[in-house]
Amino acid sequence: MTHYDYIVIGAGSAGCVVANRLTEDPDTTVLLLEAGNPDTKPEIQIPLDCTTLPGTEVDWGYFSEPEPYLNNRKIFCPRGKVLGGSSAINFLLYIRGNHHDYDHWQSLGNPGWSYQDVLPYFNKSENQQRGASQYHGVEGELSVTDIISPAPISQRFIDACIAMGYNYNPDFNAMHQEGAGPFQFTVKDGKRHSTAAAFLLPILDRPNLTIQTGALVTRLLFEGTRTVGVEYLHEGMLHQVRINKEVIVSAGAFDSPKLLMLSGIGDAEQLQPMGIDVVANLPGVGQNLRDHIFVAVPYESTQNLHTANTSNGIAETGLFLHSEANLNVAPDLELIFGPILWAPPGYPNSGVGFTGLVVLNHPQNIGSVSLRPAEGSSASLSPEPKDTPIIRLNYLQSQSDVQKLVDAIKLMRQLLHNSAFDEFRGREVAPGADVTSDEVLAAYVRETCGTVFHPIGTCKMGTDPMAVVDPELRVHGIEGLRVVDASIMPTLITGHTNAPTIMIGEKAADLIKAASSVSKQPQTAIAY
Repeated sequence: MTHYDYIVIGAGSAGCVVANRLTEDPDTTVLLLEAGNPDTKPEIQIPLDCTTLPGTEVDWGYFSEPEPYLNNRKIFCPRGKVLGGSSAINFLLYIRGNHHDYDHWQSLGNPGWSYQDVLPYFNKSENQQRGASQYHGVEGELSVTDIISPAPISQRFIDACIAMGYNYNPDFNAMHQEGAGPFQFTVKDGKRHSTAAAFLLPILDRPNLTIQTGALVTRLLFEGTRTVGVEYLHEGMLHQVRINKEVIVSAGAFDSPKLLMLSGIGDAEQLQPMGIDVVANLPGVGQNLRDHIFVAVPYESTQNLHTANTSNGIAETGLFLHSEANLNVAPDLELIFGPILWAPPGYPNSGVGFTGLVVLNHPQNIGSVSLRPAEGSSASLSPEPKDTPIIRLNYLQSQSDVQKLVDAIKLMRQLLHNSAFDEFRGREVAPGADVTSDEVLAAYVRETCGTVFHPIGTCKMGTDPMAVVDPELRVHGIEGLRVVDASIMPTLITGHTNAPTIMIGEKAADLIKAASSVSKQPQTAIAY
């Protein structure tokens, strides 16, 4: 049977980084398993085509269960199923989050995860177009750039924010996040720079790295509580591969907990009735699902907006702000502006226009991911690895979240009705100029809100009874197994999750290397 030192499951935002860093040592062998195919779809490379990728063959195409607080709507939850994972289908924004976020992680019992601890790992990955600084690196693999040929109207959003008293912020990834400014993208030479392009493509000739696409991992293999390998499905055949050191699960906030549960790691009370042998009773697996929520406020434009192929179209400039005057916490709102018309289902969604998105950075919804019993069977039969997980988001379970979004819509309208937009502004497409009362705006929020594609937390890091991994990302009670992706985040960050997940991959690689180095050291004999 084939052996590797490490097996990395999932070639996404974290998995590509881990595979790269571990194989820097030519004596270390790594197998990288990806359920999707190579990233050859042409639209992946064109930033403006990002909105066309969800729902295609490079997307898992997940939906939530009917959401009880959203009139039983199912929420579409795209996730990358391709080399590069969600970094190959996302909207390319590079936003790290706020320093308060990481200091909070440490305060929850995760030493080594404060802002000062993680900042070097952000910088390590980065090749920042603007140059090196305390907050940016230039020697990393990931290209981070200003937007090439931004639409002129996007600057008008910044102008409107400043006119309303907000500060100009040229860099959301420096010490201060508040204010209005331009976004930066993960783009190189005008093309998307996914983690596959940044961290895999340059090292394909490393003989100690094996990449297998089209490989769906069905379960982890154990001897007692020690991880010894994985089983995966490829071209209709099951394969088993063993490890010398560790398995690293980097399958994302939906599929990492799913794989753990399929393998017997999770809440024993849920797994045993499904016929799954419990290896470790960890009730937190699949719990603590958190995600950002957005609502769109699109307008028709009276003139062409000249959106370039090098833009994502939906987010060129933005504003981070506090809904209340409390500067001792991270901003709870993000307002995003883009030069394309992006209306919710049921509203006109063609023609020339621009869109404001209002985003809750720290909503109170907490959901879950669980296994789906085999279709047509009783719950006593084991779930099928190919079946989609049960996703419950619980958006807007808090009325205060609804009110914040209602108030944010009003603020977005004020900004878009500033004189800076007078020569562009046409009809408000949604919710519509006649929709003004809090009650009707709240109904619009519940009818149209959606995901910002930032699910996290389902294998959260910590030491409390619901934690799944420790601060070194080792699964509690299991030897030789780590989870390395957005699912380990205990709470949401203030921004977008691609950059933090890459950081997690960088930090995890160092933790793994350090553990391997310790295990190689000769033991000192003790004389009695």
